[in-house]
Amino acid sequence: MKSILIIGLGRFGTYMAKKFTELGNHVMVVDTNEEKISELLPYVTSAQIGDASKTSVLEGLGVDNFDLCVVSMGENFQSSLEITSLLKEAGAKYVLSRAATEIQAKFLLRNGADEVVFTEKEMAERLAVKFSAHNIFDYIQLTNEYAIYEIPTPKSWEGKTIRDKGVRAKYNLNILAVKQGGTLVPLPDADHVFNSNERLIVMCRKSDIEKLTH
Repeated sequence: MKSILIIGLGRFGTYMAKKFTELGNHVMVVDTNEEKISELLPYVTSAQIGDASKTSVLEGLGVDNFDLCVVSMGENFQSSLEITSLLKEAGAKYVLSRAATEIQAKFLLRNGADEVVFTEKEMAERLAVKFSAHNIFDYIQLTNEYAIYEIPTPKSWEGKTIRDKGVRAKYNLNILAVKQGGTLVPLPDADHVFNSNERLIVMCRKSDIEKLTH
């Protein structure tokens, strides 16, 4: 269980607050819009109406007590930049800030953000990979070279074991889990027999997944 402070209740901030709460964390939200605060109050631990770009407001929040502070005001970059800087000055342990462009990200990192997230960009790239490739159900970018993919079991693998197919040596794939219906089996052993009703969660290079799925 962690203590989370979320500043800014646009769609990103609202979704994140609800999900953090659902995962069992203590969540406090701050926004200048009273209506947004009222709507989210039933879903979070606490909420406050206020302008977090003012030092007096941040000091009253005790930001150094939170495990994570999220600045989700992507539509108002000036405020996002100011709040990010003030959070670090106030002793915030870890600041995650939202950015819309690479330039914004650079300024946020220089002004105290520990990490920057590009919500629209990352979702767009994820969907582009998913829909431009054959037989990819989901995708998570890890580095420029590696990613995690959810793919169907290749027909030529059905009835064979991981050992039979020499998956790692021949295909350069690491099978992280096998997914069948609502059941997820992590790190299947070498004797696992592939079948047509399952999906594979694999980690590999982009070039290797393209060879397998095209």
